[in-house]
Parts: sequence; structure tokens; C-alpha cells
Amino acid sequence: MILRFLLACLLLAPALPAAEPLRLALPPVLHAVAGLPFEVYFDNLVLAENSEVLNFRVSCPLGSVDARRWRVLPEASQAGEHAFQVEVSDPRDGRRESARAVLRIAAATAGADRALRLLIVGDSLTNASRYPNEVARLLAQPGNPRTTLLGTHRPASAAAGVAHEGYGGWTWKNFLQKWDAEPATATAGPVRRARSPFLYAGTDGQPALDVARYFRDQGGEPDAALFLLGINDCFSADPDQPEAIDARITEVLGHADQLLAAFRAAAPKAALAVGLTTPPNARESGFEANYKGRYKRWGWKRIQHRLVERMIAHYAGREKEGLHLVATELVLDPVDGYPVDNGVHPNPAGYAQIGAGFHGWLKVWLADGAPGPAATGR
Repeated sequence: MILRFLLACLLLAPALPAAEPLRLALPPVLHAVAGLPFEVYFDNLVLAENSEVLNFRVSCPLGSVDARRWRVLPEASQAGEHAFQVEVSDPRDGRRESARAVLRIAAATAGADRALRLLIVGDSLTNASRYPNEVARLLAQPGNPRTTLLGTHRPASAAAGVAHEGYGGWTWKNFLQKWDAEPATATAGPVRRARSPFLYAGTDGQPALDVARYFRDQGGEPDAALFLLGINDCFSADPDQPEAIDARITEVLGHADQLLAAFRAAAPKAALAVGLTTPPNARESGFEANYKGRYKRWGWKRIQHRLVERMIAHYAGREKEGLHLVATELVLDPVDGYPVDNGVHPNPAGYAQIGAGFHGWLKVWLADGAPGPAATGR
């Protein structure tokens, strides 16, 4: 009788809700350079409020794992491709997911002494100039190309020879459409530019996107262009409305496609590298200091992670088109790469990690002979 009663209770009990997936987001290619450290931070891989309760296992012939990351310092003999797999599991409920990638390691001398024209496009993270400075510093070391950085923006924080198109608060859409009134003085807008550098007034005075003219003004097309955007595009979305987040991201990807297509038309042989939008500071204190409770870390983490998932799905595997993904969201330490009082802007160490991430992609691309889109025959 007791057994029948217990079975009846089990049958009548409401079903427990299915456990949420861990949402492991790993881009298909990781880029590293012999002689330089490369790291993947576990918290940035999954959608979890507290990733410390999860177990991470990395299967790769190289590198080692500690509590928060996998890291490697590749040797010269290890240049080439290596299998990379991450498995994450939750010991509390048995959830388990895995994903595979290819770790590509370039020789330290890849692209040595060739000429390289490089353009960097972005928002306030680029405007700070710290990661462009790091890209330039690494490319200035022996065994690297002779690099010219293009751009009209040279803030005081930019190192000698460093220029870019990075502006605080900017979005993909701003570079397509921003055409505000010119500032009253020449020094009024160095950080928050009034107009997109890629827009020009036509004979009717109306703005038109003309990336080809921009390149002519810069003395020629770039060999490669780096893009790091997405924070301002999506930050204000409601994290509790997943359908609205996806609708916003669809719109953002449309703007990104438009700008990338304009670059492709104006520079058919250039490589276009899109950095995956960087993760938030692991500390809530960073968001409290900036936003006083209006925006929370977990809210932005949910939006940012979904954006990264969509970017990977949209842009991965398009190298033959000259379009590449860079794992800038994985190489940034969400703890030691941020100050305690900022939610989305890294400290100098974090900016250097972003720069190293882009440099790693550049070196792998150069190791491949810097190929352009297949259709161009380059």
C-alpha cells in the first residue's frame, strides 16, 4: 500500500523543468604565435553566472589547465595545426557539453619584412588606443612585417605611428550612417566624432558611404582591416527578453554585413577580421561603479554571450571570402584583465590581451601567405 501511494505521488508530481544548456561557444579556429603566450578563459566560454562550479576539460596535445583557463607557450617546432576540444560539465545535475576547434600556431617570423597596411575600426575600446598600441608594438618586433597603420584618428593615448577609426559609444550602424552637425571647433570631437569617416557629402550635400574614397585619402587600400564592435549595439537590450535580444542582434549583423560588404567592394583583396565582442568584467562592482544598478553584469553577460553565439554562426567558415573571426572574447581575462570599477573597459593588461589576440590572427594569416578572397585570385 505504501509503495503504491509513493508511485502515485511520483506520477502526479509536476515534472521538473529541463536544465538550461551550458551554451558552450567556441569559435572554430584559435590563433597563436610561437614564442608568445596564448590563453583561453573558461568563464568566457559558457553562459553561467558562476562558472567556478563547472568542470572544464581541454583535450589538446599542447598547453596546460589551471582553475580559470587553458594556456600554452608554443615552441617554434609546434607551428602548424593542433586539435583542440573543450568539455564542460556541471557536477550538480550532470549537464555536459563539448566543442571542437583548431589551434593554429604561426611561426614567429611569419610575414617578416613584407609590407602590411592595416586599419583598425571600433568603439571606445579602440578609441582608448591601448590594444592598437599593443598590435603595433608586437608588429614592430623582429620577424614581423613593415606595418603602416591607417586611420584619421590619433588620440593622445595612441603611440607614435598608431592611428585607427575608434570612437567612444560607436556602433556598426554609426559607421554606416552617422552624419551629425560638425563641431563648432576643430577640437570639439576627437573622442566622439561627429561623422563617420567613411561618409562623404555628395553634390546634393547628402552623405553617402564611400569606402573607396576613404582608402584613396589614406593612400591606398589596406591589406587587412580589424573590427571590434558590438557592445554599444546591444548593451541596452532587455536581458529578460530573449526574442528581443535576437531581433536586436539580427539588426546588428545586418549593419555589420553592410559595412563589411562596402569594405569588400572597395578593397577586394583585403582580409577582414571581425573580433568577437568582448566579455564583461567578472565583478559586479564594475557595473555598480559605472551604472549604479541600472545595468547588471549578468544582464550584459546574457546579451554578450548570445551575440557571440550569433556571430560565430554567421561569420565562421568564411575564410575563402576573406572574412575571418578572431577569438577576442576568449583571450581576455574577465578578472585580472579588468579594473574593479569598470564593467566593459579592460585595464592595461586586458587591452594587451585583446591586442595579442588580433596579432595572433594576423600572424596566422601572414603564415598562410596573406591570401585574399578566392574570387580575386590573390
